[in-house]
Amino acid sequence: MKFVIYTAWACIHKYWRVIIRNVDFRNITIVGVGLIGGSLALALKKSGYKGKITGVGRNRNNLVKAKERGIIDEFSTVHARGVQDADLVVIAASVGQFESIAKKIKSGLKQGAIVTDVGSVKSAVIKNVEPFMPEGVFFVASHPIAGKESSGIDGADGDLFNNARCIVTPGPRTDRKALNKIKSLWKAVGMKVVNMSPEEHDLVFATVSHMPHVVAYALVNSIIDADKKLLRFGGGGLRDFTRIALSPEQLWSDVCSQNGDDILKTLNRFHASLSKMIKLFEKSDWKGLEGEFRKAREARTLIE
Repeated sequence: MKFVIYTAWACIHKYWRVIIRNVDFRNITIVGVGLIGGSLALALKKSGYKGKITGVGRNRNNLVKAKERGIIDEFSTVHARGVQDADLVVIAASVGQFESIAKKIKSGLKQGAIVTDVGSVKSAVIKNVEPFMPEGVFFVASHPIAGKESSGIDGADGDLFNNARCIVTPGPRTDRKALNKIKSLWKAVGMKVVNMSPEEHDLVFATVSHMPHVVAYALVNSIIDADKKLLRFGGGGLRDFTRIALSPEQLWSDVCSQNGDDILKTLNRFHASLSKMIKLFEKSDWKGLEGEFRKAREARTLIE
């Protein structure tokens, strides 16, 4: 029995050593040490990463807090200085800031460095970041699908990425070796990695993520436009449905500005579906309404 347990432990240990060895970045810089950036740092350390993690951002107090909690090892409020030794730079800010960040880090990036991101929009991000990568520096766009309604370093969680998906979106200029290293990075923190084109990614997530956020905000606003006091009577159903409306408004305003065309397409489809139900109400067609509910209920089971 002891031999079996030892053998199992040896296999698990060997497996994790292989994964961590594939994450061959001695120095990692995370630009934007908030929920996702902080969680990535914690997840890497939890999975056995022994290199140095540097945090970069504008808010020195936030960076001091991150260091005190052991999330990062060093920090800088000067972007170019903070990335100087980095083998890997992870841009973990709001997507609206990516172009500005790319310009700020450009002069500090060393030859052979890889830059990736965590944004939920990909076509615009590639367009805004890739042109600022110096010769010999490689950009790989990625989107870890994980998060919470809360934002900021206080929500950082080393288990945030466990069993979640990460989408990588290579383009024509993406270096294949760099792509494989980024895949290994996300696998090392427990994620399942999926390849998509940037265009496919943006349409998919406009449909299943961006549009639902807009709808959640609109629903809350429709209630407070009637009477803000009504919200106090909302139960679990309303709380579940509008949970994502607790997400930071600047983050989602940036997402909408970067993926507006695809989001508008999905909002128009939602509008058509809602209009169909309104017409069923106007005709008192309760059987027709029941059919629409049934169709949605059966489809809802497909969500994992």
